[in-house]
Amino acid sequence: MLGNNDAVVTLLGAALDGYSLRQRVIADNIANVDTPGFRARSVEFESALRDAAADPERAVDEMSGGLRVTTTTTQTPVGADGNGVDLRKEALAAIQTQFQYQLLSRAISDSAELVRTTAAAS
Repeated sequence: MLGNNDAVVTLLGAALDGYSLRQRVIADNIANVDTPGFRARSVEFESALRDAAADPERAVDEMSGGLRVTTTTTQTPVGADGNGVDLRKEALAAIQTQFQYQLLSRAISDSAELVRTTAAAS
């Protein structure tokens, strides 16, 4: 997969940015659950990460300009008031996103610890 630590850390950092944006969008969706006409949005960035991970030679350069993120209006059925927020779906997405964010944070921390351990052993 990825050969150098810079690419790994860059991709993990980009993923954290993506999950952070997803959390903000979900929070906005939940805050507008009772707003007539509001349409929920979703965030997609995983395909951009997969593309970068497939070519580690370019991963750092591609991510230097920021993560390619797509925010779209969801296709959730619209209620009588035109609101398209499914509170159960949003709550589940918020929990899942939080777990993924925590996992990646731990991976970055572990990667930094590995660098420190390797440097100390040299």
